Amino acid sequence: MSAARKVDQNALRTNQAIIIILLIAAFILEATALVAFVAIVMISGALYPPARLFVRFYQHALIPSGLLKPDVIEDNPEPHRFAMGVGGLFTAGSTLALLAGASMIGWILSGIVIVLAALNLFLGFCAGCFVYYQFNKLGVPGFDYAPVRVKG
Repeated sequence: MSAARKVDQNALRTNQAIIIILLIAAFILEATALVAFVAIVMISGALYPPARLFVRFYQHALIPSGLLKPDVIEDNPEPHRFAMGVGGLFTAGSTLALLAGASMIGWILSGIVIVLAALNLFLGFCAGCFVYYQFNKLGVPGFDYAPVRVKG
């Protein structure tokens, strides 16, 4: 498949910013429950896009307030969902490690999510999308969408 759809980049940025803020707060407060909350939000949003809580906050609070406006571009949503799912698995692993008393491993896993979300938020490089597109290039089943070609 190659037909691209539209993706609101500000929705993605808001999602990333909230994830970063919550995971940093969780580290500062040593709040395992907050890490678990982020994991649940990320995994549920990856599996069922209407459940993307942080994107819903963007759509129902930030846009109507005028704080942000949509930045819709031609893009495939699947790589972003894949990235969110991988991040969700890392935060779920972080939660389990923290609950098991392996705090160093738990915070490292959360730190990886923070770094990758920041890389995407501030530099526009989505590591999960990159991996998705590499799987597509290799013909791995389920990774059906190729990168969108920029017209110009």
